[in-house]
Amino acid sequence: MKRVVITGIGTINPLGKSVPEYFHNLDLGVSGARLISRFDTTNFKTKFACEIPDFNPEGFPEVYDRKEARRTDPFTQYAMIAAAEAVKDSQLDLDKTDLRRIGVVVGSGVGGIVTFTDEMEGFFENDYPRFSPFLVPKFITNIASGHIALKFGFRGPNFGVSSACATSAHAILTAASQIQLGRADIMVSGGTEAPIAIPGIGGFNAAHALSTNNDEYSTASRPFDGTRDGFVMGEGAAILIVEEYEHALRRGAHIYCEIAGFGMTCDAWHITAPREDGESAGDAMELALREAGLTPVDVDYINAHGTSTPLGDLAELRAIQRVFGDAAYRVNISSTKSMTGHMMGAAGAVEALACIHAIQDGVIPPTINFRHEDPQIDYRLNLTLNERQERKVRVALSNNFGFGGQNACLAFQAL
Repeated sequence: MKRVVITGIGTINPLGKSVPEYFHNLDLGVSGARLISRFDTTNFKTKFACEIPDFNPEGFPEVYDRKEARRTDPFTQYAMIAAAEAVKDSQLDLDKTDLRRIGVVVGSGVGGIVTFTDEMEGFFENDYPRFSPFLVPKFITNIASGHIALKFGFRGPNFGVSSACATSAHAILTAASQIQLGRADIMVSGGTEAPIAIPGIGGFNAAHALSTNNDEYSTASRPFDGTRDGFVMGEGAAILIVEEYEHALRRGAHIYCEIAGFGMTCDAWHITAPREDGESAGDAMELALREAGLTPVDVDYINAHGTSTPLGDLAELRAIQRVFGDAAYRVNISSTKSMTGHMMGAAGAVEALACIHAIQDGVIPPTINFRHEDPQIDYRLNLTLNERQERKVRVALSNNFGFGGQNACLAFQAL
């Protein structure tokens, strides 16, 4: 099988509008939670989320002008901005590269929900149907991949992936598979999400999935804390340039790390709740390690799915302890969702960047907002609570799990 590496990265998220800004705020343990500014939350149980502050697509003139911005939903705008940074970071010479061998697979959990909401509100305010001709191409989930290909001329495999909160982890491993099978030399991959809209907040409130801690919103995302009461919604995108190893060497690319293995499983248990024993989540981790030729003692860092939900956090830690045994007490574990919020379809990609940061810079980002112990959690585990830790990281795992029982684990390794 061909080896697969990461040669470019880009992001826009609640902690930063670029990779350096994101990494800087991760290290500082900054909370991205804010009161929602997009709509009136008076009658909503949750009044806060991790919004990207002061976002305007026209602030990225290398990507968007006013006309182009009007024709895309925010979830596509985020993807385009992150992709532009990633392509630039990769130092690809597009004039000397076979664009037929570069593909795009970018995922989203809900796609253009902002556009769909705006259009339906307009419909109910009128006596006859009047819709934008851009409605469908603005809200379909695969359109982010299409726009990235149009922008750069990439003519290889192009499609979207949607598997709830495991979406962008699935997109990255799917991109890696395309390269392993010889169908592309380079894949632009990741995830994007703009779910902070009336149906997003209202729907997850109805499902009792969101934190309603409005009095302490800046610290409401508190994975592994005894008072956690649900996740905090986030938004943004992260894009990775996934490249065949020999191809990257030939062009002299900077290689961040290798995608050494990945695992996929399904709980087959419940539409929203995880298996309480974490068995299938653990199976995904075991598969990723086996494919990478690694054992639990080789792993230095696990970026946990860690959504700050009562059931989910417990199930994941049980899975880690089952798979890792005594090695679980020697590995650093942290949840960066404590800072970014849960970016849903973009979570796997933005957390893959956190793993790359750990490998490249020897910094384990913290799990912030911890104050109270949960009697069901074993705090002998190093959950990297409240402050970052410095450590040499050669192997990092990234876990992502989604509604429907989807589980994904990516194993990243230093070269």
